[in-house]
Amino acid sequence: MEIAALCFIILLVLIVFILMIYNYYVHKKIESFTNLNQRVKSLNVLQEFMNTLGENATITEKLESINDILINKYSIKYSTIVVFNGAEYEIKASNVDMKHWDSLKSLQSDPVFAESIQTATPKYITVDNDSEKLPYQKMEFGRAKCIMFFPLYVDNVYIGYWVIEGSEPHEFDSFDTTILEVVRDNIVTILKTVANQSTIENIVRDDQFSGLKSAEYLYGEGKKIIDQYTTSAICLFKIVNLPEVNTNISRKTGNNMVTFVSNYVKNNLANNYVFVRYMGPKFAIIFSGVDVKGVSNFMGNMKNKLEMIRVQYADDYKGQTSENVDNGENTGAEQTQVQQQPKFITPKVKVVISTYYKGTSLDGALKKIEEYIDKSNDNTISVV
Repeated sequence: MEIAALCFIILLVLIVFILMIYNYYVHKKIESFTNLNQRVKSLNVLQEFMNTLGENATITEKLESINDILINKYSIKYSTIVVFNGAEYEIKASNVDMKHWDSLKSLQSDPVFAESIQTATPKYITVDNDSEKLPYQKMEFGRAKCIMFFPLYVDNVYIGYWVIEGSEPHEFDSFDTTILEVVRDNIVTILKTVANQSTIENIVRDDQFSGLKSAEYLYGEGKKIIDQYTTSAICLFKIVNLPEVNTNISRKTGNNMVTFVSNYVKNNLANNYVFVRYMGPKFAIIFSGVDVKGVSNFMGNMKNKLEMIRVQYADDYKGQTSENVDNGENTGAEQTQVQQQPKFITPKVKVVISTYYKGTSLDGALKKIEEYIDKSNDNTISVV
């Protein structure tokens, strides 16, 4: 009887031991599945990030879109990306009410986050109950009850931070910070990737004499318009005799020629066409969604009209002679008659047209026809 009882106890111990091993195995399986799930989720998020980068949108729009992805995919209440622009900290993306932005873009000055910035490690702060407030909160009490602070570094240079906030105490206690650090690294990668686009957007200028955007506009805001279509006709036209006018007549006369030509073209273009002063005597027009043949006929007529413009010599005319300056020989009515005789110059225009395909290099296509237009100074129209 005692032997049977002993065997039964041993059997129970074995069963318990086997169940423990099985439970451990199941736990590991679940943990592995959870980690795999998180990795898949992170890969999906990264793919959405990359898709956002490829969109025709401004830097602000892209970062706001990325922030929305973070909020939706990770069920985060509040997410804010703050970047130092060289002069001050600015919020690049946030779903927090703007009345709280001043405190959010000043977190780097708060001693609570100083160590996090110095050591490049995340900082997690939470309150224990609803009556408490976070250290950086001045006027607000009910919005956020916990915060996770991630400093952002590009090539070991501190550039700002990403913060997520929760509306409940201890809301992020169980968050996998490893996954969030991967997300942070992806944000840094994206900020590096969009840096060139940001530079282009910031250097766009309005030309003083033509009133047109500079060529950089084509690769930012302009491209959003252009890439609404699969193909477009791109056109460069050049005022061939502008350098000669500037040198031999006067700079002011040349500037007036630029103004008259650009105004005439601008007033005869549809709103969805992009028109910029490309460089010096060259202007670019992108005829969005239009084929080359139609543009060739249009620009042929345009060229004829432009070459009928008469630009009067300006008052800084360099070639002043006895014809328009009193040299002492002409007096009275003769002098007045000579001085009142105006001089005029007309533009000579060369046009080159080609096709641009969405997804290809717009800069490369324009460089190609720029090389063609610079080969000679004849005033012709060509399709390449």
